[in-house]
Amino acid sequence: MTWETVDLTHDEAVATLTVDRPEALNSLNVETLEAIEEALEEAERESVRALVVTGAGEKAFVAGADISYMAELGSQEAQEYAELGHGVMDAIEAFPAPAVAAINGYAFGGGLELAMACDLRVAEEGALVGQPEIDLGVVPGFGGTQRLPELVGDEYARRLIYTGERIDAETAHEHGLVGEVVEDAKSRASELAGELASQPAFALRAAKEAINRSAGGDREGGLAFERRAFAGLAGSHDQREGMAAFLEDREPEFE
Repeated sequence: MTWETVDLTHDEAVATLTVDRPEALNSLNVETLEAIEEALEEAERESVRALVVTGAGEKAFVAGADISYMAELGSQEAQEYAELGHGVMDAIEAFPAPAVAAINGYAFGGGLELAMACDLRVAEEGALVGQPEIDLGVVPGFGGTQRLPELVGDEYARRLIYTGERIDAETAHEHGLVGEVVEDAKSRASELAGELASQPAFALRAAKEAINRSAGGDREGGLAFERRAFAGLAGSHDQREGMAAFLEDREPEFE
């Protein structure tokens, strides 16, 4: 299968899924999210033993969800968008082989959520990551409120989500958000995926499932609440103002 905004390639037992919208900094619109779902299904059918997830170009891994699409969403549409995003992140988390994120640039909002759904994260020197949804009058909508605390701890996750702060790769590494900071994230992620692909596949799959089952507490309840909160903020003054200000390159005036 082929898609306009996603590329899936194979190198022996390793598949590489590339979000390919460099003109939009690889932002996640509906078409792209649906293409990622289909690409994951194809990779699973091919029985790959490891997966690399990255972004096209040199500026961004995935700069976030598509704000030009989100700006005018109503609550029901936002709920559907959040459900689609959650479906993609859950599919990566449940993928029957390890997934390695090659963070080759900006990873904000939905982009960081995409990286956090992977098993391992390799960040490039100069990469910036964060959950800046608060600046748009919304909350993370693709799993960030649940996965970020699991990786960096409750206190630091709250700081990042409440303030929208963007942090560099080195700081992300210090807090456990990424496992390595390297000169070439794609090359290192491919190398790491190759190492994982050489491990016993069934044991690795069982290890991943066991770790996933033990992660967090009431994850499903938290994710369900996040979807409702994200959808409920659609159409609010702060959501409309935050996204309009972003698109118009100005400071927002929140209530």
